[in-house]
Amino acid sequence: MIKEAGMDFRHKEVVNINNGKRLGYVQDVCADLETGRITSIIVPGSKKMMNIFSKDDDIVIEWERIKCIGDDIILVDI
Repeated sequence: MIKEAGMDFRHKEVVNINNGKRLGYVQDVCADLETGRITSIIVPGSKKMMNIFSKDDDIVIEWERIKCIGDDIILVDI
């Protein structure tokens, strides 16, 4: 499970507040190993359906770009 301070990020949809576009669901997170803090979230890119092994088009969203984390949705400013 992906958790920080009790928050579960899996199954949360990521939405860009600039244009309302649904980016997808959190696939993974990156963390600072020294502090244990999450530094970014990763959403699979649109081409992921065609090639499940491709990571070239994954969307990496820095923690600072996350504006709100709700029960079902994460709002980002990208």
